[in-house]
Order: sequence, then structure tokens, then C-alpha cells
Amino acid sequence: MDELDKAILRQVQSKLPIDAHPYARVGQKLGLSEEAVIERLERMKKSGVVRRIGGNFVSTRLGFASTLCAAAVPEDKFEAFVAAVNAHPGVTHNYRRAHEFNVWFTFIAESMEEIEANLQRLRQQTGVKDILSLPSQKMFKIKVDFPV
Repeated sequence: MDELDKAILRQVQSKLPIDAHPYARVGQKLGLSEEAVIERLERMKKSGVVRRIGGNFVSTRLGFASTLCAAAVPEDKFEAFVAAVNAHPGVTHNYRRAHEFNVWFTFIAESMEEIEANLQRLRQQTGVKDILSLPSQKMFKIKVDFPV
């Protein structure tokens, strides 16, 4: 990454303009064309520096329910379980932990009843019975920007 890549990352982390052409606006600030900004971001995504670019929303303010889930997945079922979890559009991300509950993921849906129904289907589909739903009692949202 060169200094322009780092400057682009600083702009898009939390300050991506809401605009019909946000990358053109970023480019204007940095003396680049819209195409150059997009090309650099695509290159950073392909290299793994950028995972995704997207909005962050407070799901409950949009009328959705959400929960953190933890599952104890036997190693022989791990890949199939993760694939089944990833197939749900309400799963925002998941990660592996070195713990008895070794797969953690967030689930968002229109209601807790829908989440529970999906978790029950996941149990039946994968044979993994030990899946916890841990809805938050209080929201703590920490904003993180990386100083690149």
C-alpha cells in the first residue's frame, strides 16, 4: 500500500459520503479520479486488505431483532455447519473461537421468533444441537477507525 491507498482507507472507514458518486467525492479530496479510487479499492479488496465496504445500521431502530449466537460444533461437522450458517441472509458475520463454543455469529431477522425458528432449522439441518441465542440486554457500540 502506498500513501494514496492509506489516504483512501482513512476516507472510506467512517467518512464515505452519502452521494450518488461517493468515490468521486473521495477522489476530489485526494486529487484522484473516481475510477482511480475504485480501482485502488478493488485491488485492496483482492489482496485482502479490505474485507468489505458497506453501511452499518442499528438493526433495532429499523424494526429488526438481533442476537449473538454461540455453537459447540464438533470438528467433523465444522465446515458443513459454517456453510449452513453463512447461507442465512440474516447472519452478518461469524468467527471461530478456541472454546467449547467454537463458532460465534450474529443473527438479524424481523423478530426473535423468526431467529429462533431459523436456529431450530439449523439444529435439524446440521445435527448441531448446542446453539445458544444470547440477545443483548444493552447496546454498546464501539466505533473503530484504524489509523492507516
